[in-house]
Amino acid sequence: MDFISVQEAATQWGISERRIQKLCEENRIPGVVRFSRMWLIPKDAKKPIDGRVRQKAGDKNE
Repeated sequence: MDFISVQEAATQWGISERRIQKLCEENRIPGVVRFSRMWLIPKDAKKPIDGRVRQKAGDKNE
């Protein structure tokens, strides 16, 4: 399996390196591996949905 670094994932997904690190710490990225002080992210991993963003009342799919 091929892996990418936090820096590469941040560039691909358009979010900060620190946010990627937090997602790794919270096990929100499937297949992520910690090697010493570095996170290894599977090359085919998808960007997790940002749970911090709230939907507006009118945007709910009811």
